[in-house]
Amino acid sequence: MTRATRRRRLPAGLEAAAAALLDWLADPAAPRLCLVGGGGRRRSAARLLDWLARQGDRGGAARERAIHARVPLEGQSALGAAWLLADRLGVVAREPGELVRILATDPRRTVVVLPGLHQAAEPGPLTELVAALGELGHLRLVVEAPAGTDVHASLAALRPTVLDLDPERRQPEPPAPVHELPDLDDPAAVCAADPFAVTAAYGIGHGGDDHGGDDHGGLRQAWLRAGQSLCRDQTPADRALVLLAALGDGADPRLRPALAELAAPAPWRVDWARVRGDLTPPWPGPVVALAVGAGPSAGRLLAADQLGTVRLLNAEDATPAGLVPAPPARRARALAALPDGSVLFLDERGRLHAEHGTQGPSATRRLTEAVAATLARHPGSALAAAEDIVLVGDRMGSVHAFGLTDVHQAALHSGRVTAVGVVGTPAPLVHSGGADGTVRAWAPGRAPLAVPAAERPFPVVALHAAHTPAGVRLAVAWGDGLVELYGSDGGAPLGFRPGPPVRAVAVTADGAVVIGMDEALLSLTPGH
Repeated sequence: MTRATRRRRLPAGLEAAAAALLDWLADPAAPRLCLVGGGGRRRSAARLLDWLARQGDRGGAARERAIHARVPLEGQSALGAAWLLADRLGVVAREPGELVRILATDPRRTVVVLPGLHQAAEPGPLTELVAALGELGHLRLVVEAPAGTDVHASLAALRPTVLDLDPERRQPEPPAPVHELPDLDDPAAVCAADPFAVTAAYGIGHGGDDHGGDDHGGLRQAWLRAGQSLCRDQTPADRALVLLAALGDGADPRLRPALAELAAPAPWRVDWARVRGDLTPPWPGPVVALAVGAGPSAGRLLAADQLGTVRLLNAEDATPAGLVPAPPARRARALAALPDGSVLFLDERGRLHAEHGTQGPSATRRLTEAVAATLARHPGSALAAAEDIVLVGDRMGSVHAFGLTDVHQAALHSGRVTAVGVVGTPAPLVHSGGADGTVRAWAPGRAPLAVPAAERPFPVVALHAAHTPAGVRLAVAWGDGLVELYGSDGGAPLGFRPGPPVRAVAVTADGAVVIGMDEALLSLTPGH
């Protein structure tokens, strides 16, 4: 018998309970919530749920038996559990309510196993989270909540299926585990500790809020800002890097050099980070779209917020450098800067707007006017531009390359094109990303490559490519919060997870990767 077979084997004495669980999973009319309890110190309920998660995680498992996430709740806070569940399901959520809202928008059947609710550090708030998730019609939840516990009594109001392995209550439930806390003021101790214990210590009593209580020199606020990334399995150096990128300028001045030293072995270097509340230089506001300046704006970044304001920032430190005139009452979905000083905006309706530079040639103006006229009839979903070419993606999966003399088109994706990028010289090289989880490379006028340049089971949120001293570099932001940097050598990409949802990325001429989010803007450079 192989080790894998032994792991999938059902613990003795639980055959009838396992059959009942599988019948519940297969019954479309059954309650969406199943409470499992009993077994006392033998932990029969936990062992049964572990078996269910293992057998349902197999690639060949039938659809009705598939398990999409297992999140142990022993010792967990509501915030830590929400981050872990979001990570397991491939989404990014900053707090429990946001997780519920995100999952409500995805109608796919999802089955989640949650052992140990009665032993959580925050059983009350976690029970509220379970109840909110249980209201989503496409979610099925298997929760360990023994009869006689407060969490069972609270969830019983939802009329769940109940599977009690010890109906006569012959055996007491084991006590909840006790986690030893590190020194929450010591960055080295925090980076090396159990991240969920740190999350519970920083979050409990504050409701996961960034304000109030002891901020531990700024460590707590940085942790709560980037927590979903910090709770992933990683080295202390990688955790220090994420914390450093989330640290505000009001933090204890000793923390930044301490975290930088701890992060030295990590593959990235933080050039600068501007987070909500920073004053010197000021946080530029939420970022929903980024572009690298060209021509008169070379050496600068263009950053658009959710209200349509477009700011110029110095790329070397994000200090303010002015504003770009933008269409009134239009939110930018994408930005592009041209060498003649023109700035292009794709608004939330998929229409193109342009702010032309004073030295712009008439050919550029004619090109952008022609593209704008086309998008007025057929809205776009993504935008990029370089020199004398404008790239537009659409919701059907095609990318259109508008030039001064011709137009090329390629069907590159299944579903909406979410991002496009172009490197203009010596010949245009286009990269596109889609809701289908693929990144494609294409040279206008040629057949697209049959194999994706990158592919993951998550939608592409943003991408950008540029010439750098190390060659062409492509940055891709994925829907699960991962940002990857690809080189032209075909090697493995370099990844970074900042923690919050990523809205935009850009690669500067010196090879830095700029990441835009709702509450932060940061610049990283590969360190090794």
